[in-house]
Order: sequence, then C-alpha cells, then structure tokens
Amino acid sequence: MNHSIMLGINVCVCAVLWVCVCVFVRRGSNVSLTLDMCSPGCTEPYGYGAQLSPRDQTAKEYLREGTNTLNPAQLHTRAMDDQALQAEFYETPMNFVDPKEYNYPGLGYGDEERAYIATQGPTVNTVGDFWRMVWQERCPIIVMITNLEEKNEKCAEYWPEDSVSHEGILITVVTVTQEDDYSLRVFTLKVRLILQRTAHNNGQNGYWYTSWPDQKTPDKAPPLLELVQEVEQAREEALPTSGPVIVHCSAGIGRTGCFIATSILCKQLRSEGVVDILRTTCQLRLNRGGMIQTGEQYQFVHHVLSLYEKQLSHTAEE
Repeated sequence: MNHSIMLGINVCVCAVLWVCVCVFVRRGSNVSLTLDMCSPGCTEPYGYGAQLSPRDQTAKEYLREGTNTLNPAQLHTRAMDDQALQAEFYETPMNFVDPKEYNYPGLGYGDEERAYIATQGPTVNTVGDFWRMVWQERCPIIVMITNLEEKNEKCAEYWPEDSVSHEGILITVVTVTQEDDYSLRVFTLKVRLILQRTAHNNGQNGYWYTSWPDQKTPDKAPPLLELVQEVEQAREEALPTSGPVIVHCSAGIGRTGCFIATSILCKQLRSEGVVDILRTTCQLRLNRGGMIQTGEQYQFVHHVLSLYEKQLSHTAEE
C-alpha cells in the first residue's frame, strides 16, 4: 500500500489519512489548503529526490518518539496548565512535508488498522469523487465538522434532500434527525453493475456537527464528547466488513485531527486508565501534517479528555 501524500499547487488531496494511511487523489479539485513542500535546508520538494535536512531529521525523530503519558490526576492538572500545553504544542513539529519521506506507518489505538479517513471537505468539483470513496472503502460513517460557509465557503452541500446520482452511485437520504449540536442523516447507496445487477449497501450515518468554528474550539466540551461516543456506538453496530470512518472539516487537519485524537484517546483511557495526548498527536502528524492545527485546539482535546475521565470515575463509583 502506498503511504505517500500527494501535494501540489494546482492539485489538492481528497483523503490522506487512514489510521493506517490511504491516499485518494481528487480529480478536478480546487485548492483549499496549500502546504509548503520545501522546508529549511531543502532545495526541492520532498518526493523528488531531496534529502532530509538535519532540522527535518530532528522533527522526524521527535514525532516518532514524543510521549507524555498522563494518569487521571496528571491529566486534570495538565488540562488547566495553559502555558505548559502551549509550550508542548509549539515544540511538536507540524510535519508539513511529504510523509513518504518518513516511512512510518500510521495506526489507531491498539494497532487498529483502517480506522479513519481524514479528508478535506468536498468541493463542487469533487462531490462525485467523495461518494465514490465512500462506496469503494465501504465507509459506514461520515463525520462532518464544519459549516458550509464560515468566513468563506468551507464545504459543498454534498448530500441531497432526497436522492441524487454521482459517479454512477445513487445516494438516497432515508431519515434526518436534528439534535442540539448536530444532525444525523442516514443514507443508502446503490450502484448498477454489469449485466444489470444492482449492488446495495446497508446505509451510512452522516453526522454534521455545526458548533465548532474554524481554527477555534467549541464553547463547551460535552457536545463533542457526546458525538464521539455516538460515532463509536454506531461503528460497533456496523457490519464487520465495514471500512473506516470518514472525518472531515474544511482543510481536514484541525477539527478533524481533534475529533480523531479524542476518539483514539477515549479508547486508551477506558482500556489503560491513562492517556498520551502528545503521542497520539505525533502519530497523527506522521500520517497527515498539521493534525490538531492550533494551540487552542490542543488544549481543548485535554479538556475533553479530562471531562471524560471524570465521567468514567463517576460511573465507576455508582
């Protein structure tokens, strides 16, 4: 499997992160995120024969080895230490380079493979590619963490009110449920194959979380935690043959990174009683540069995990 991420000035990437990584290239897409493929000490973009500079080699080693395991008491204290979290965040390399130079496989919690696809929000030109990816990878869940427009257009409205066909795939909305902070659409997909046979799937759950502003954090942690738990439950109920969960915001690194990290870390907290937010951030950035985009988002992940640990402790006491 090719673990590389394709970047460019006139080409933008559709899905660049599985945990483990998988690459999808969007045809006819526009640029919603431009990444600098050159770094200090490099005269050519990575992927074209360039060598890692000493600075980049150091960044690579940091992402491979960075760790800070926190027990519950340390987690609660750390979540309140804004200065320490900001310092840790800015010490952690963003890794805005071609990940194939790092040759480091991405994995979910417990070495779980094919757990997530992190992607940019579909544009008008890439809606068909997006749905083809959903079908091809048998994705049971789509998590959208952006509004259609914020300061500017962030994402195309890629779902129909009733039904629509893209790339030979008929997408039909079965039900729509509105919660306080997100809506849930249940889709069915149908593709007509050779010899007039028709292939169906058992449906997708599309969660649209609208309470998270771009490059910022939500006003409160409980709604995000509720959504993470809802998605985990839906994934457990999906067919064993189902593929990864798709998560996207606009650029697919900030809010997307926070959601995936929170989901992974909730599992770690339940299983081990500790969390390593720094380690998870490093692993995600090895797969897709820039995951968890701001210091404020990094702090928010700590706050959400602190809240979750308190919920677990309260449940254990009852």
